Amino acid sequence: MQALFVTRHGGPQVLELRDQPDPSPAAGEVRVCVRACSVSYADALARQGRHAAAPRPPCVLGYEGAGVVDALGEATQGPAPGTRVVFVSRFGAHQSQVCIPASQVAVLPPFVSFQAAAAMPVDYLTAQHALFEFGHVRPGSHVLVHLAASSVGCAALQLCGAAAGVTVFATAPSSHHAELRALGCHHPIDPATTDYPSEIMRLTQNRGVDLILDPVGGPEWKTGYSLLRPAGLLVVLGTAHLRRGRRWAWAQALWDLARMPRFSPLQLLADGRGIAGVDVARLFDDEALLQRQLRALMGRVANRTFQPRLGQVFAFAEAEAAHRAIEQGTAKGKPVLVPG
Repeated sequence: MQALFVTRHGGPQVLELRDQPDPSPAAGEVRVCVRACSVSYADALARQGRHAAAPRPPCVLGYEGAGVVDALGEATQGPAPGTRVVFVSRFGAHQSQVCIPASQVAVLPPFVSFQAAAAMPVDYLTAQHALFEFGHVRPGSHVLVHLAASSVGCAALQLCGAAAGVTVFATAPSSHHAELRALGCHHPIDPATTDYPSEIMRLTQNRGVDLILDPVGGPEWKTGYSLLRPAGLLVVLGTAHLRRGRRWAWAQALWDLARMPRFSPLQLLADGRGIAGVDVARLFDDEALLQRQLRALMGRVANRTFQPRLGQVFAFAEAEAAHRAIEQGTAKGKPVLVPG
């Protein structure tokens, strides 16, 4: 098989395509012949040595992909060989064969391509978990999505748009507003030209919103918390405010950390609001929850609740270009790698 290795921490040039022996699935595992896998910003951070949970080089990265089951481990209850599947993995997806627990795969509907499916699980699982497991989105809910033009933001808009009676607000540059409306956003707002908290309060008759998905962090958490209705929830997805361009601006990051709000349980009790954090990697710690969420997501796909968005496709040999596109922000959607 082919495997895309990070040989040492550094730039995209540290990637190396190697031939490896075919793996054998252990008990409880399935082996998937990978037809496509994706490259995320977390992969770029891991390659640079800035991802605490990443394996040490030399290692194979990648969180998700799609392909065909071609072998089962001993006593494994999983999709039969020949079944098209989508999968998530704690790294190791960037190779032409992967062996993973059966709980980390789900059947892929025949009308979805491997390339479209490969870039879907992590982003849509993150959005689904935040919206429905934590946020309990239902008819009448008012939802605010920050950085809505990101891959997770677009996933959240699609899932909200498919939920009847949900009003969706989003922050993003105005150049993305037409696309966001097409994905289900009712009120796109450019925070660079509009005081978005005032605009949201105006649009909601000063009632605020029920749920906020915030991958920005820092001072935005305090602003978001102030926009919540009683029983509202602020869901923290990340801290993008700490990244300034291609390198971290440490002085600015320290200043932002100093201004980061502190919330006490007594304050939450008095206000009747909540704060939660969602990191899809934590789903790997609960096998039953991961499988339930993955099956629910693929059920939405099978019901044509939304159409997975296809990003730019690269061959394994072009992985360096895919990583550069992620780092430089020039990627059109999430880059997808195909073996061979």
